[in-house]
Amino acid sequence: MSAAYGAIWASLPVPALVVDAAGRIADANPPAEQFLNASARALAGASLGSRLRADTPLAETLDRVRADEAPVFITDARVTGAAAPPVRCDIRAAPLAGAPGHVLLLIAPRQIADLVGRAHAASAAARSAIGMAAMMSHEIKNPLAGITGAAQLLSMSLDGGDRELTDLIVAESRRIVALLDQLEQFGDLRPPRTRAVNIHDLADRARASASVGFAAHMRLLPEYDPSLPPARVDADQMLQVLLNLLRNAAEAAGPEGGTIRIRSFYDAGLRLRGPEGAGRHLPLQLEIVDDGPGIPPDLQAGIFDPFVSGRENGTGLGLALVGKIVGAHGGWIAVDSAPGRTVFRLSLPVASGEDGAGAMEGS
Repeated sequence: MSAAYGAIWASLPVPALVVDAAGRIADANPPAEQFLNASARALAGASLGSRLRADTPLAETLDRVRADEAPVFITDARVTGAAAPPVRCDIRAAPLAGAPGHVLLLIAPRQIADLVGRAHAASAAARSAIGMAAMMSHEIKNPLAGITGAAQLLSMSLDGGDRELTDLIVAESRRIVALLDQLEQFGDLRPPRTRAVNIHDLADRARASASVGFAAHMRLLPEYDPSLPPARVDADQMLQVLLNLLRNAAEAAGPEGGTIRIRSFYDAGLRLRGPEGAGRHLPLQLEIVDDGPGIPPDLQAGIFDPFVSGRENGTGLGLALVGKIVGAHGGWIAVDSAPGRTVFRLSLPVASGEDGAGAMEGS
């Protein structure tokens, strides 16, 4: 293998194997070594079936590739190596040029593809609420103000049960106004005023606010990578994002409480290709991890859609607003949830030299 091909082989971001005509592993790239928990030297010569198991007949798939001399795609297979639990993967098998009988096998875990798809859906769903909010909010608020004022005047001449009814009218009218205020935030089309911001300062501000308010019953644990460079964000908008995510986690836990971890790290290889085709480098990662009951599977795909909520009396606007703000920053918001562990992951751009100092103004 030439140096150039060797570099390409080592740089593939997904597990890749070369399988010979006898069904033995001839080579494995670094991600495959990690996936199978064995070095390429240890894997060389081992039968594929002894190292890699799947809920699809891999041997028959490789025979088909050799016979037809054409690639075969398998989607959503459950694959496992070593003693690890099964992972949902897409499998690509293709004949290896210049090596008769040899097959190139690519194993792509589906999680990343699913999360990217959800991220794009979140951005589109959030944008769909903008027009609706602009049309409805102002027109509804005007008559509500009249209803609230009339109910307050009536209450001055009433007592007992009748006054309770007018108080209910006032309270419900104010609740509707608060809901409309949330909707109006979707109509703000101004771009974020981005600059260099220390995301740990933002996370600490959000944590301090949450711990004395809606998340007072939770343990909030910071797990920061102190070496992270500043992010290029609008500090006020990103603080709102973090507060919404912390509120969502705290409300999901219920009155019994739980633990929320705020974790940061750097992922140099994360690039997101947007609908316009341009790639965006998003190396700064901030995760909100809770140990609550998780998001029901039937809600996960649309969790960033407006009015989708898994809680009784939930508005379904908090996460939709999160999706809108992150999308406006050119970032990525994704969720991975199972009972006992829900992770909301923010991926953000690094500030450039033109964005100014890393200290957050007004903190």
